[in-house]
Amino acid sequence: MKFLKKMIRMSEVEGFLGEEFKRAGYSHSTIRRTPMGMRILVFASKPGLIIGRGGSKIKEMTTKLEKQFGFENPQLDVQQVESPDLDANIVAGEIARALEMNISHKRIGNVMVKRIMESGAVGVEILMSGKMGSAKARRDRFTEGYLKHCGDIAQEMVDSAQATANMKAGTIGIKVKIMKERSQLRLEAMQGINLEKPEEKKEEAK
Repeated sequence: MKFLKKMIRMSEVEGFLGEEFKRAGYSHSTIRRTPMGMRILVFASKPGLIIGRGGSKIKEMTTKLEKQFGFENPQLDVQQVESPDLDANIVAGEIARALEMNISHKRIGNVMVKRIMESGAVGVEILMSGKMGSAKARRDRFTEGYLKHCGDIAQEMVDSAQATANMKAGTIGIKVKIMKERSQLRLEAMQGINLEKPEEKKEEAK
């Protein structure tokens, strides 16, 4: 039960940060308890929008985290995602924002597939479902390259994410899968993205 409550709490924090930093190209975060307090490391494509002038937005956000989630002395750090077009969370969020700005789903789907492949992906799949340009719900798929859907290779090399675009006619569900090369995964590990994951088992939320 304690573990379940902890996972729900972490999910709530992740959702909160994702909403607060969606315009900053939010990817994900890791949370760890340290002797100095709760350390929250945020990964985003536009860290400047999170930090703010003179760190003003960082200070504002730490206050919100302290009040809303009861974190003791939260320390918010930001790290830039070097290849945002290979990050499924960032891509899904960008597609959602484009749809909400009334950009054609076909246009944004094709543009994002091209950008992802030009960034060095092995393969990509983007699924959009909902009312898109018609009264009836539909489901469109944009894909290119090679994509593994199951097995160890899929778990290791495929980055997946989901997002929702809130439209006047209803919501549009977005699913993104990006298959990376092993060299790209090693580069992310060197940048500290994957190195944080083993510590997640030790996370504690007060």
